[in-house]
Formats: sequence, C-alpha cells, structure tokens
Amino acid sequence: MKKFIGVAVLVCMTSMLGMAGETPKPEVFGGYQFTSTDGGWHASGWSTAASINVWKMVGATADFSGAYSGGQKLYTYTFGPVISHPKGNFSPYAHALFGGAHAAAGTFSDSGMTMLFGGGLDFGKHKLVFRAVQLDWMMLRFNGITDKNNVRVNTGLLYRF
Repeated sequence: MKKFIGVAVLVCMTSMLGMAGETPKPEVFGGYQFTSTDGGWHASGWSTAASINVWKMVGATADFSGAYSGGQKLYTYTFGPVISHPKGNFSPYAHALFGGAHAAAGTFSDSGMTMLFGGGLDFGKHKLVFRAVQLDWMMLRFNGITDKNNVRVNTGLLYRF
C-alpha cells in the first residue's frame, strides 16, 4: 500500500509540473525616460532593463537609467521582483525595485539610494514589442535627506528571447 501511495504522489506531482506551463523567456528593454522631481527638476534620458521569469508570472528585473537636464545628471541602478500577466496582445506588469542612485551637478556629486514602485503595459506578442508606458513612483535618499514625490515615465521597445 505504501508503494501505491508513493507512486500516486509521484504521478500527481509530475502532472502538476506539466500543467504549470512554460516559463516565459528573458526580456530586454531600452527606451526614453522622463523624470520629474518634487523640487521642480525635469529631465529626459534613457532607460534600460532586463527581466527573467522564475515562475510563469513572477520574475526579477534589473533596471538602469540616466536623466539629464541643465548640466545636472541622475543615474539609477535598481533590482527587484516583477509580477506580469502571461504574454498576450497586451501584458501588464508591476514591480518593486531597490538600489542606488548617483546625482551630479558640475563638480559636485553624491551617491545614495533609490526605490521604484510602479508598472506598465506592453503591446504585442511577438519577439519585438512596444512598451507603451511604464510609470514609476521614485523615492531618492541622499545624505539622510529623503525625496519622496518623484515620478519616472518610460516608453520604448522590448525584445523577448
């Protein structure tokens, strides 16, 4: 009887793995970014990200960006979890990213931390798709001073392997 129960459990577990579906492949994003801080600084720049799924809807993202305006620069490098809808004609996602930031203005520069909470919407189900919008609430912290009311908006192209 113990052997029968063991075989039944093994068959059930194997069938559950088959029903789990195929894990989506890695994705790479590159595009335009607009950043606005609550101090009134508005900047344009670039953003790039790479994501890999661990399960069908859960993965990890690494995000790097740079924004420039009036001789001032802001770079961010963040990592964190992402939850996404299975890939179809449109794919919504949400993420929570944590990492560092580097700000520079003339000869002054400082490094700190950043957190990004947001998500977006991708259109298309082929290898090259359009990221219509990614909207992130951005928190920056430099030398004990926290700046909480910042926004970052991205758009661009996403390549799925």
